[in-house]
Amino acid sequence: MLTNATATTTRYDKEIREAPAFCLDKTNLPVGKKYQGKVRDSYDLGDAIMLVTTDRLTAFDRHLALIPYKGAVLNLTSAWWFEQTKNLVPNHIIAIPDPNVVIAKKCTVFPIEFVVRGYISGTTGTSLWTQYQNGVRTYCGITFPEGLTKNQQLEQAVLTPTTKEQIHDRPIAPAEIISEGWMTEADWLEASALALKLFQRGSEIAKNHGLILVDTKYEFGRDANGKIIVVDEIHTPDSSRYWLADSYQARIAAGLEPENIDKEFLRLWFAKNSDPYHDEQLPQAPQELIVELSSRYIQLYERITGQKFSFAEHKEPAEQRIMRHIANYLG
Repeated sequence: MLTNATATTTRYDKEIREAPAFCLDKTNLPVGKKYQGKVRDSYDLGDAIMLVTTDRLTAFDRHLALIPYKGAVLNLTSAWWFEQTKNLVPNHIIAIPDPNVVIAKKCTVFPIEFVVRGYISGTTGTSLWTQYQNGVRTYCGITFPEGLTKNQQLEQAVLTPTTKEQIHDRPIAPAEIISEGWMTEADWLEASALALKLFQRGSEIAKNHGLILVDTKYEFGRDANGKIIVVDEIHTPDSSRYWLADSYQARIAAGLEPENIDKEFLRLWFAKNSDPYHDEQLPQAPQELIVELSSRYIQLYERITGQKFSFAEHKEPAEQRIMRHIANYLG
């Protein structure tokens, strides 16, 4: 499998292989009512919300594995992107007291995921390429021309929203979002414009770092002042796909998959070795793939932010460290 995967840094192999003892699977912190999402555990702090990003890896609407340092990488990568885009779109961040934690504004989140795509690609059932390959030409209210090929850049970025539902997310057209009462027309128009602005900014910054931002998803909500803000995460390797720009053209010309620096290769492994949408039990991912994915996530963080990932704070049980760091926010 790794012969077809991107060769990444191996200088952190030792730290990654020693990390499982400190992997953050789930939390049970005595700080308020808890809600467990796919990747994040959230706690109600009264006038704010605390989001703890765990090391859980999910895809195909289910849990796949634990990836060392993944939670910290996601949280810190997202925090960096929020800082880079706050002049463009306001966000929910109040503070980052711990590598895995964000203290955020409370808001009413719209039950829609804003999926923006710059390329026709993907392996999941809701991916644009899967739908196109199956003969679908109108998707989420957008009509696509004949003759598109896998991993081709689209003429312009498109927005293909999905509903946020308990079991399976559902692709939905803007007209249906409004007619079914998921959002008002005014809210949809404002939030969708913000999503496209964020994707354009993200694509520009990624390009400057030798990366292609292939696609991503955003979530928006309305804060206590009635303002629409971006929440959850942005441009992380969980919510986005990245390719290496230098080799993209040559690999496409050779009929090869682009070199990716996200979780796509592990999704491909599960798709090849199981039926992740229907199998009751999935195979365990090989350790070498776990290490590789952790390495890629760290590589992306360092490449995008220009900062070294710090392992020093991950040498104690995560919950103990988190409680120490958030003490100031608990009164």
